[in-house]
Amino acid sequence: MIGSIILILLLTAAATYLTFRAWGIAGALSDAQEYIEELELTNEFMYGQIVDAYEKMQEIDRLGAFEKDDEAGTTFQMLNQVIITLKTQFDGEESQEK
Repeated sequence: MIGSIILILLLTAAATYLTFRAWGIAGALSDAQEYIEELELTNEFMYGQIVDAYEKMQEIDRLGAFEKDDEAGTTFQMLNQVIITLKTQFDGEESQEK
């Protein structure tokens, strides 16, 4: 009789603990999913900004007016290279998802 009561108490405690852990894990997964969705929105926004900046840079230098020797030309070339690199990385990730 006492053994049965102890067994029932242990099983109840174990079930309560496992229920609490499952609840906690479900909450953590929900938070992770929300974080992932926010990251996806941020990435889409950043990709749009990179594409816009890339198009503006191409429009500005359509005639190749910036020389690499002066400060403005060097800065322009550095910014253009960063934008091209980011665009390539985002385009690569986008094509891999499809």
